[in-house]
Amino acid sequence: MLRVVLERIAHGRSGDKGDASNVGVIARSPEAYEWLRAQLTPAAVAHMLPGIAAGAVERFEVPNILALNFILHGSLGGGGTASLLTDAQGKTHAQALLRCTIEVPDELVAGLEPRGRG
Repeated sequence: MLRVVLERIAHGRSGDKGDASNVGVIARSPEAYEWLRAQLTPAAVAHMLPGIAAGAVERFEVPNILALNFILHGSLGGGGTASLLTDAQGKTHAQALLRCTIEVPDELVAGLEPRGRG
């Protein structure tokens, strides 16, 4: 097993949906997608983003693009115009998740371009 940042095996994108942010995690390979499907649960994401995931976390699978989409309810302090948060639209939430350190099997990162630290 290797400790790497999630960014090593996935890309991300995020934005706002009212008082919730959505975080898309796109795997860098089909093998990484299968690992993410098994390991990156709503509970895992909530644990990795304790200061952001203030409410329930929902997960939706998008297998045709090797992606998982997470909705982080209550993460925007009321939404864009109602919030005093620095990032009231959740644009940095994907990057926050991608910078989290995870343990993955060695073979999962074999052949992938090095990304980030870890």
